[in-house]
Amino acid sequence: MREVVLDTETTGLDPLAGNRVVEIGCIELVNLVATGRSLQLYLNPEMPMPAGAQEVHGLSDEFLADKPLFADKAEELLEFLGDAQLVIHNAQFDLGFLNAELARVGKPKLTNDYVDTVSMARRKFPGQRASLDSLCDRFGIDNTKRTKHGALLDSELLAEVYLELSGGRQRDLGLAPEMAAAGVQGIMAQTLTLRPPRPHTASAAELAAHAEFLNKISEPIWLKVEG
Repeated sequence: MREVVLDTETTGLDPLAGNRVVEIGCIELVNLVATGRSLQLYLNPEMPMPAGAQEVHGLSDEFLADKPLFADKAEELLEFLGDAQLVIHNAQFDLGFLNAELARVGKPKLTNDYVDTVSMARRKFPGQRASLDSLCDRFGIDNTKRTKHGALLDSELLAEVYLELSGGRQRDLGLAPEMAAAGVQGIMAQTLTLRPPRPHTASAAELAAHAEFLNKISEPIWLKVEG
């Protein structure tokens, strides 16, 4: 199954208030394994960067000034996504922004199936924090490079978190990839060594001891014949 782990950085919290996407990061997975394909887009938001947003992701007006507009990269994004299932942390936020950007350039909303890893985490760990940093800590994922939010870096971390939430490290029972691919039954068929059956027949001494025991029983029921 092909999936795309996706994250965005924006100028604010509400696309309906005119806030825009400034970075998109995507990581491709096939059967929960990263393929090495990724997409990172920096975008000119056509508006000044609020100080609060810049504090979160570190993307300044100067850095984004020469970057392409979303309209120039929409097709590249849609081609990369294809019909893959999307994996997003707090999906409604990112989908809301992407659909608003698509609407601005006259394109339909995304219809891809998606998985919200915040919901996954809350179901798996009810009452616990479900932020990306908290989940990295829980699963022992190194997030020391995450001094600022970044769409591609966050997608890479989220891909590891998603694997853990999906039970990924337990799916192959710790087997090497080539063994996991063969399947447990295939491995057993290849490595199982049959041993000769253990003898279960009574020895002569055991048979004699049994006969002696039977002789001590008076009028055994199995010798009686129905009249």
